[in-house]
Order: sequence, then structure tokens, then C-alpha cells
Amino acid sequence: MKATVTLTLFLFTFSLFAQSKYYLQADRVFDGQEMCEGWAVLIDGNKIVAAGPSAELKAPKDATILRFSNSTLLPGLIEGHSHLFLYPYNITDWDTQVLKESDNYRMARATVHAKNTLMAGFTTVRDLGTEGAGYADVALKRAINEGIIPGPRMVVAGRAIVSTGSYGPKGYDEDSKIMLGAEPADGNELIRVVRDQIGKGADFIKVYADYRWGTKGEDQPSFTLDELKLVNEVTRSSGRYLVCHAKSKEAMKRAILAGAETIEHGDYLDEEIAQLMKQHNVTYYATLGAVDAIQQYRGWKKGKDPEPALVQQKKRSFKIALDNGVTIGMGGDVGVYHHGENVYEMELMIEYGMKPIDVLKAATTVNAKALHMENEIGAIKPGLLADMVIVQGDPAKSISDLRKVVFVMKDGKIYRHEK
Repeated sequence: MKATVTLTLFLFTFSLFAQSKYYLQADRVFDGQEMCEGWAVLIDGNKIVAAGPSAELKAPKDATILRFSNSTLLPGLIEGHSHLFLYPYNITDWDTQVLKESDNYRMARATVHAKNTLMAGFTTVRDLGTEGAGYADVALKRAINEGIIPGPRMVVAGRAIVSTGSYGPKGYDEDSKIMLGAEPADGNELIRVVRDQIGKGADFIKVYADYRWGTKGEDQPSFTLDELKLVNEVTRSSGRYLVCHAKSKEAMKRAILAGAETIEHGDYLDEEIAQLMKQHNVTYYATLGAVDAIQQYRGWKKGKDPEPALVQQKKRSFKIALDNGVTIGMGGDVGVYHHGENVYEMELMIEYGMKPIDVLKAATTVNAKALHMENEIGAIKPGLLADMVIVQGDPAKSISDLRKVVFVMKDGKIYRHEK
């Protein structure tokens, strides 16, 4: 806990269109680093202007005062690995969603997914590809930004990139025109495809560095190191960054050496890869929730049946990452399971050995930095955007208290307030 706090005030020049002032008080405030008892937060317009002990920070006369008992105020949570255009595979399998559902239908679903995510206290998401819906994520982002529909702030990948022949759907007549889940490209063609995706609205570039196309259906690298370096060079020249889906050791190694900033999944992460990630400041998104959910869809009765091999492998990899001090972000591959159930990943991170306070950091300050948005979101401090969530209880003691959302604010606007 913070014994003493120097109260910092920022002075802002407000336009005639500034939003209301709010003075929020909860039993405790998680500021992005630690839990602070008896704090209050002052918001003016869409910015946090002050935060500190309520005994020192007084409410201005023109502020709306909102007090919450038995509660914790946190920065708006950040989902690091989302697919708003997918929904649980036990309802409709991935092939059917990609091949048989129209983009209009998928957009309609995505608007509901976006709302559910926001109402769960996740005010920002990094969406890692529409999986066959083109650049619908760019349009969804625009609709949210323009206030047409409620939803989280979105950082989007667009179509994402795969190597020719590696990605699905597969097993159909070669003469059929099949909608792929991502855009294929190889060699020097990658230059054009990266630039095209950027031009169509991608905030970052996602590449599938491996996929299940080995001779026995195992994950094997799908791009050479030189190809990945080429993608990274073109991506960075636009001021963006590269992220890589990578499960196999060799794909992770190539992605890291090529300059990827985050590794998604990392199923077979070992000591060597962990040290390489740490050396290159790579953030790890383990997506524990997706694996856990899929195994249950396949019949695993969690808590009764022995753990499937892949769940055991995930636990080993996650422990290695923890033990080696790898930076771990919070991203569950939500869409494989229900949007709005994002906390599921955080519960598993604790089940797999991470400390609750570190899980809270992963979903706030760590994710904000991974998204290159640490000067905008992810903490409760003056000058940052007024994104915050208030929950009943204390998630530093019970992470599941994050499910007890009573208040959500994004960009200074209240979207949920349960009295």
C-alpha cells in the first residue's frame, strides 16, 4: 500500500464541449501498479485530472459525486487477444462461421459482442483478425468511435497474414472458391500485402508464424526467418508493430528474432525461448482460456477427468514464463469462449500460478504498453483517458470479483452504473 501520496493535479484548458466533472470514491483504487486504500479520482471531460487520498482530494463544487461502498476502482481493463467476429465453437464451429455466415450477419453479432465486452469492464481490446470477414473490424471500430454503438476502444489487425497453403478452412474441392480465415502471401509479395492491410486500416500486423500443417497435423513454421524480417521491416517503416501467432518452438524463435513484439499462444515455450523473449522484450499472450474452453468442448470434464495433454503443456509453458520473468500480458483469445467472459483468462492465470496483483497489472499497465498506449490508458493517473471500472469486493484477494461490475466509464462517458 502507499503510505504517503503526493497529490498531483493537472490543469487543462477545456472547450465548451467538455463533459461533466465526476468525483469517484471507492474503498480502494488499483492505480495500475498497486492497491491504494481510501482514494478518490477526479475526472473532467474525458481525462483524469487528479487521484489520491480522499482526505486530501476534495470534490469541486461543480462535480458529480459518486461513492461506492465495498468496492474497488480500477483502470478500464484491456483485453489483449480478442476476436469480436467469432463466437464459441461449441455453438457453431469455426469453419461454419467463416464459410457460411455472411459478413452482415457476423457484423450484427460483433456489435453485441462489443457491447458485452464493454459492460464487463473491458474498455479497450486488441482484436487479432476478423477470421474471414475482411476489414469489418475497421468498420466496427469506426462505429464505436463515432458513438453509433457502444463498445470498447479497438486496436485492429484486419485480415491478418498466413502463408500459402497453411491456413483453413481446408479439405474442400480445389475448384471451389473458399473464404480463408486470413490473407495468404509469400516472399516479396508480403511487402504489398502488408502495405495494403495498413492502407485498409490495420493498426498493427498479425502474422501466423506457424500452423497445423505438419505431416501429422502438428504445428510447424509457415514462414522463413527472412520472410518474417521482411514483414517486420515494412510494418515498422509505417510506425506500426508486428505480432505473431506462434505455438511451436521454432516459430517462436523466428518470430522473436524477426522483431515481433508479442507472441500469441506460445504452447511449447521452453527455457530457451523464455530467455530469448526476455532478452528481446517480447510480451507473451498465453491464451489459456481458449485451450481450456476447447478441451471442454471436446468432452473434458474439468475437475473430474484427468487434464488433457495440451492443458498440462500450457501449465508447463506458463510456469516457465513466470519463473524466467517473461513479460506476460492478459489476452485469452476470447471469441473461442463468450465475449464478456474475459475475466475467465485472468482466473486461469492465477490458477496457473500468477499472483493476483500481477494479473491486474497484466490487464492494465502491461497491456497498455504492449498496445503502445501507455500514455493514454491502463492506469489511474492525471492526464490519462478517463477509462475505469468499479467492482464490488477486492479483486486483489479474489480475482473473480472482477465479474461484479457496478460501474463502467470509457473516455469520460458512463456506460454502466448500478446503484
